[in-house]
Amino acid sequence: MTRVLVVEDDENLLVSLATQLSATGLVIDTAGTIRAADELLRTATHACVVFDRMLPDGDAIGYVHARRQQGWRTPVLFLTARDALADRVAGFQHGGDDYLVKPFAMAELTERVAILTRHAGIGRPSVLRHADLVMDCARREVRRDGVLLTLTPKEFAVLEYLLTRVETAVPRADLIEHCWDEQTDPLSNVVDVVVKRLRAKLHEPVLIHAVRGVGYRLGAA
Repeated sequence: MTRVLVVEDDENLLVSLATQLSATGLVIDTAGTIRAADELLRTATHACVVFDRMLPDGDAIGYVHARRQQGWRTPVLFLTARDALADRVAGFQHGGDDYLVKPFAMAELTERVAILTRHAGIGRPSVLRHADLVMDCARREVRRDGVLLTLTPKEFAVLEYLLTRVETAVPRADLIEHCWDEQTDPLSNVVDVVVKRLRAKLHEPVLIHAVRGVGYRLGAA
């Protein structure tokens, strides 16, 4: 359930970026201004931020530099049409971890984001286990009793979150917060739909149990 924030004021590009990154299994939050981005960054934990430099309320470099001075360490990838060496150097000097000049290939963007999110995850286990279920987060592979399972990005995200909280009743609202974007209705049945598919793919014996009035628990019956 790796969460990434994309900040871009071009709505068409923002949709394209969010769609492309979501397809890799990331949970994507979006914003069109520095102010909106700041609100999201202070209410959720992100593994990486993709920041367009020039936004309606200013140059994102100034915001990132100020947050770095406060000890903020989330990796940042700057997007910009400015391709001069001085601009790229300024991006790194003011707290950027990577710098991509427009126009760019989506495949390159996804690879750069993948690298930054991996760096952000240093210290977290790359393999999660419970009983005969094994999840390799780096390879994005799940096996049960040695058999490789084919999961959608959302199924993978939900299972990963449950595996980090084995034998704990996880509220549906928590799953929505960590595995979907901020536009998802917390009262919708999206969690139940994904869990139903997961149960079918995991086969017997059942590992994901419903907790009445709360949500779901992964563990023994």
